[in-house]
Amino acid sequence: MRNMLIGDNIKLGSLNMSDMEYISSWFNDVEFLRYYDMVPAIPKSQKDMLKLLEYYESSEDKQIFAVRLLHSNTIIGIAGFDDILWSNGVATTFIGIGSKESKGKGLGKETMRLLLDFGFNELNFHRIQLNVISYNSAAISLYESVGFKKEGTYRDFIYRDGKRYDLYLYGILKEEYTG
Repeated sequence: MRNMLIGDNIKLGSLNMSDMEYISSWFNDVEFLRYYDMVPAIPKSQKDMLKLLEYYESSEDKQIFAVRLLHSNTIIGIAGFDDILWSNGVATTFIGIGSKESKGKGLGKETMRLLLDFGFNELNFHRIQLNVISYNSAAISLYESVGFKKEGTYRDFIYRDGKRYDLYLYGILKEEYTG
């Protein structure tokens, strides 16, 4: 039996207290926040991050993973599922590679493949969806490369630096996922 949470270079696992230092640094990096989320890029304290982790751990409709380098166990990001609708087999996915040294090496794509494999083949999701800001071209390329299809647009949804940006809606169905 294979471990769906382990890839060639990374693995998905639980978050530890020792990870909070790294996660707090990412959530204090305005550039990371502006690509990671659609809410204003307001830095978060370690206390805020602990509350968020507790919220994820106590929730029935969320799952968060640490993204770690396989051979060193170093955390490089977070990923998971939000808004899981168990009765419908639907979840919203998220990914954030916070380690600047790990960007541009295909680790985000490997992470997304592991998430999709786990979501479809272990959690039995029928549909996985996500939102992405229109200026995040690297993420859009990643999502499309693993099979996500653009399904809609919230026009002028995001306000950043005095300008408006669209928010794209993407989805992938289990039968469309090729692994």
